[in-house]
Amino acid sequence: MGVISIRLNKEQERILKKLTEHFQQDRSALIKRSLQEMYENILDLDEIKRFETKERRGKAAFHTAEDLLKT
Repeated sequence: MGVISIRLNKEQERILKKLTEHFQQDRSALIKRSLQEMYENILDLDEIKRFETKERRGKAAFHTAEDLLKT
């Protein structure tokens, strides 16, 4: 497991303190959570770009909820 050290300015420290209090998580867990959420955002954006490319090419397909629920 990797260990890192980061330097925060006073404003960043204040923000991190507020977030740890709000989410009731320690700083390490909060930073890990933030990294995971940022990574998930990148994956979501990549998926949106792929869909938009298909849509521009006229190859996007849509299904109704009824279609999805059929067995």
